[in-house]
Amino acid sequence: MTGALLMSLVSCLIAISQASLINRCDLARVLRKEDLDGFEGYSLNDWLCLAFVESNFNISKVNENADGSFDYGIFQINSHYWCNDYRSHSENICHEDCQDLLSPNLLSTISCAKKIVSGAGGMKNWVAWRLHCAGRPLSYWMTGCFLG
Repeated sequence: MTGALLMSLVSCLIAISQASLINRCDLARVLRKEDLDGFEGYSLNDWLCLAFVESNFNISKVNENADGSFDYGIFQINSHYWCNDYRSHSENICHEDCQDLLSPNLLSTISCAKKIVSGAGGMKNWVAWRLHCAGRPLSYWMTGCFLG
């Protein structure tokens, strides 16, 4: 019993240590630097809300979906449409390797997210954004962030 509890605890700690979390205000600075504030009519608040509801600000998050596709990175970009993971069929609209969407510099992720938002549906392409961010007051996402 004690051994199983210890193994469970170690597994949790390993999972936590593998997460690459970015601070909300640091993410806001990167997104602003990459001209996402106001891009296609979406504010930094929209982008921060999206990152939170999709990945809890986890740059390295990968999630397997019921259809066999995977979602990658801080915005959980799907491999069926947007990137190539070499595991499942992909349209690879962003012309990116899905693994590149896990990079801490976020440049591939931002480039792909811009393509997604520029197309039909905008941020509505993300179900979690539609459910938790769209049409809601979001100004609190920037509270305490000084972008300089």
